[in-house]
Amino acid sequence: MPLHPNARAFIDQLQASGMPPLTEMPVADARKAIGDLFAGQTWPGVDVKTENRRIPGPAGEIPVRIYRPAGDGPFPALVYLHGGGWVLGDLDAYDGLCRTLAAKLRCVVVSVDYRLAPEHRFPNAPEDCYAAARWVAENAASLGIDPGSIAVGGDSAGGNLAAVVALMARDRGGPRIAYQILVYPVTERSFDTGSYRDNGADYFLTTDMMIHFWKEYLSGEDDAASPYASPLRAKDLKGLPPALVITAEFDPLRDEGETYAKRLEQAGVPVRVSRYDGMIHGFYAMPSVFPQALEAIEETADWFRGRLKAAAA
Repeated sequence: MPLHPNARAFIDQLQASGMPPLTEMPVADARKAIGDLFAGQTWPGVDVKTENRRIPGPAGEIPVRIYRPAGDGPFPALVYLHGGGWVLGDLDAYDGLCRTLAAKLRCVVVSVDYRLAPEHRFPNAPEDCYAAARWVAENAASLGIDPGSIAVGGDSAGGNLAAVVALMARDRGGPRIAYQILVYPVTERSFDTGSYRDNGADYFLTTDMMIHFWKEYLSGEDDAASPYASPLRAKDLKGLPPALVITAEFDPLRDEGETYAKRLEQAGVPVRVSRYDGMIHGFYAMPSVFPQALEAIEETADWFRGRLKAAAA
């Protein structure tokens, strides 16, 4: 399909704004720019209660925000890990998305404010996210969560971290992760796929931005080979939880997300892959720009409910 008109208008508006590329901005300014973009989105009104907590982490407390849908539990849970190239993003930027996910999926969402690069390089972010998933499992009863129905999910770098947490949980003997929701995930430090060649410029997320993010995130070349940085490098994907993988047609990350889905499928993991034609990176978190965001969230909810129903049968 051609680029969706909403995507074209969004890109044109960004270019006309005169805002410098994120790679040329001080990190504090880049964080504010992306935070304002995502936090400024309009989401449907939902009946969700929220609570800010601080939980134990490997290097101090980790802030989290817990979203609870209306009704009585125990509920399934989604540990949500925000995007932003491991450098950008926070709880406030993803508040609307997490509220909507909690309501639509009928689950408790725990949004994790993991440590960001370049102040905290790999493996700090995945270790924080793994610690959060473990905390959710260990405190399931007090949180009103079904310990057998805990999912991890995230978008972009958050999708990377969700895939990595699933790997860590398998490799370390727990906690049990029942499902993974990977929205245009980063799965490898590689910039030579067809989608990078076709979509690496002029489609919001660029090759230059991804090179910059990886440089900020990793401490050296050895880190890039770790499956906890590049899950596509994992030798064995057997035993991982069922996955929903959402990609966007005009996204440089499209091919690596779909390749990871194929690898999961080849390892015997149930996988659903859904490519949103005409869309660009970031659409899932921008409903004010893309009505397809809410369509994708409905698809996420349908898939999640379907997996829960199958597990209960």
